[in-house]
Amino acid sequence: MDNRRTTTRRNCVLSGLSGITGVVLLTVSFAIAVPPPAGATRAELVAYGQQHYVGILWGAWLQAVGPVFLVLFAFSLVHLAGGTHRLAGWMTLFGATVLMTVSLIEITYYIEALFPDPEIMTSISLKGISAVQHLYFIVAAPTLFLPLGIILLSSRILPRVFGYLALLLATAFAAVGVVFMLTLTLPASVTALGGIQALWWLAAAITLMAGSSSWSASESRGGG
Repeated sequence: MDNRRTTTRRNCVLSGLSGITGVVLLTVSFAIAVPPPAGATRAELVAYGQQHYVGILWGAWLQAVGPVFLVLFAFSLVHLAGGTHRLAGWMTLFGATVLMTVSLIEITYYIEALFPDPEIMTSISLKGISAVQHLYFIVAAPTLFLPLGIILLSSRILPRVFGYLALLLATAFAAVGVVFMLTLTLPASVTALGGIQALWWLAAAITLMAGSSSWSASESRGGG
């Protein structure tokens, strides 16, 4: 039983570290990948790409790798909660796949925008980024947070408030996606709302690590 408790505690800590790492990587990516000025001409966009070439590429790398750690953390929560073979667990897998797909498509446009020849690709790529950002609110975030919230509400791995907050995030993101469906380019105030989910991941990861000892002890007693 001691070995089981130690293993569970280690898994909680490693899972929490994965969640924290993902949040840190995404935060840094948004900090170094500064968006171009609104209303810039094609020539100004090309010059912007040349000036911020390194920052955009490293920001793209961080934005590609960061969600991988968050997906790993989400899968770990499902596993620790015993929801691997439940429908909600499989839907969490589906939601994570959608989230990664949307993220990678957006990153592809980031890199594509840096190609100066032909110059028209710069403006096309920016429009592509604006289009893909809709998908995060319409489907990516809701399909991940909704089943994950259901899993957490039926488990003791985290306080139930995290399950309710996950359901609230899923509903809020889906609502924003509907409200701004007719707005081709989402306002900066709307895209900034995506940062709210980072707070959830960070709080959940820290809480999981902080409560790993007591939870693993109760889990071991329950399984013994």
